[in-house]
Amino acid sequence: MLPTGKEAAAFDRHAIDELGVPHFTLMENAGRSAALLVHRLYPTGRVVALAGSGNNGGDALVVARNLSAWGREVRVILTADRPEGETVLHGWGLDLLSDHELGDDEGSWAEALSGAGVVVDGILGTGVSGPPRDRQARAIDAVNRSGAPVFALDVPSGVDASTGSAPGSAVFADVTVALGWPKLGTLLQPGRRHSGRLIAVEIGFPPPGPEGFPARLITPTWALGARPVRPPVTHKNAVGNLLVVAGREGMAGAAVLGARAAIRAGAGYVRVASLPENREIVQRSVPDAVFVSRNDSGALSDACLHADAFLIGPGMGTGRDSRDLLERLLDLRGDRPAVLDADALTLLAEMGREALQAWASRGPVVVTPHPGEMARLTGKGIHEIQGDPVAAARDLAEASGAVTLLKGTPSLVASPHGRLSVDSVGTSDLAAAGMGDALAGCLGSFLAQAVEAETAAGLALVTSGRAAVRARRGAGLSPEDVIQHLPDALQEGPGETELDFPFLTLDLDPSR
Repeated sequence: MLPTGKEAAAFDRHAIDELGVPHFTLMENAGRSAALLVHRLYPTGRVVALAGSGNNGGDALVVARNLSAWGREVRVILTADRPEGETVLHGWGLDLLSDHELGDDEGSWAEALSGAGVVVDGILGTGVSGPPRDRQARAIDAVNRSGAPVFALDVPSGVDASTGSAPGSAVFADVTVALGWPKLGTLLQPGRRHSGRLIAVEIGFPPPGPEGFPARLITPTWALGARPVRPPVTHKNAVGNLLVVAGREGMAGAAVLGARAAIRAGAGYVRVASLPENREIVQRSVPDAVFVSRNDSGALSDACLHADAFLIGPGMGTGRDSRDLLERLLDLRGDRPAVLDADALTLLAEMGREALQAWASRGPVVVTPHPGEMARLTGKGIHEIQGDPVAAARDLAEASGAVTLLKGTPSLVASPHGRLSVDSVGTSDLAAAGMGDALAGCLGSFLAQAVEAETAAGLALVTSGRAAVRARRGAGLSPEDVIQHLPDALQEGPGETELDFPFLTLDLDPSR
């Protein structure tokens, strides 16, 4: 689950006002869990906690009180006016310092933060939007200058919990602990960069109900229940028959990468429809796929007849012949699921939104645009799309009826019904030519294996992302590296963590 700041606040009120969950119980659970994590991750040195107003500041005080009770040296800097005699301190006499005593002097702030083994950021909470006020901005800037590790509560101060924007000063955290569920803004850029290692803890909230929140996080743990499972007795035609329509002259590599990825992701039978000039390359490079000339009308019709799903577009070209082929495939495909990728998206943009709507009206469709292709499909500017990728993905999905996988860091999957899935595994190492072909092949494979379209898109992202991590190639990662490790990624268990707390529900460590 990935609530926005407003959704999290509304659920908090619902739990307290309607279901009777005591407010201070939630705060105690949140603060104690966060304190245990601080002590585990940063076991030595002074703890300096910055406490703002409201619940976030209260959580910081509970963290400080617990750590002090356990024998840690603790200092609290109040960055907002709080009531006298804080009940959450339970009578513990902490070293409290008001930011009024520090003023604007950078030297005073540096002295107050000096020697910190960790700084706990409780300056601003999830309900804040827009740039921080001067008082809080001074504290944020001092934290960033301190050089100490930073442990943020719920969201790094200055980051919008709903959009991930940071319109003013914003804390750069080494660790962010999400109280209840991660907030959507900590998964979107630039909020993701500010959040560091993202950990979520259960603090006593009631379940969110069958519908939950509109956004969810795509994780290796989720993938465990989403992967297709082969029956013990089966055959190649029963476990996914995919037709890959790809590769104009000189672009046989796109067809090869898509087909190889589909096979490695578990498709039982892959056909590649391409130009006759690509036959030798495809057959040499992917001998376990069947080549079909896209110029052979009968052979193409027969291949379409036997396909469980279609991958259309990688390197197929954008000329008149390719457009005619795309229009023909609309009829040959019937109501079976399809991935429309790369050149197919460029053609659809030229043909108008009605063309994509026609594809989606006949059966499940997943489109996989990068921001440039999304701009052509929607008429929006690239900067507008990158400024609000959630709105861009949702708008196209709802307008066209197609599941929309908008590539980026992170990649997003939007359904025509308003649901949003956010990738948690992607890395900038995937920014290389041909990665989109491998992703599309993986996605087409899952569709052919009868995985529902929205789920298949999320599963393709997490599987290819984990394959990239397993390859350990860094910036030298190639599509072939990802494809090679797809079978290993499909055998993985849940995500790993060295933190053995039972209340921990998520650990996204960028280093793993």
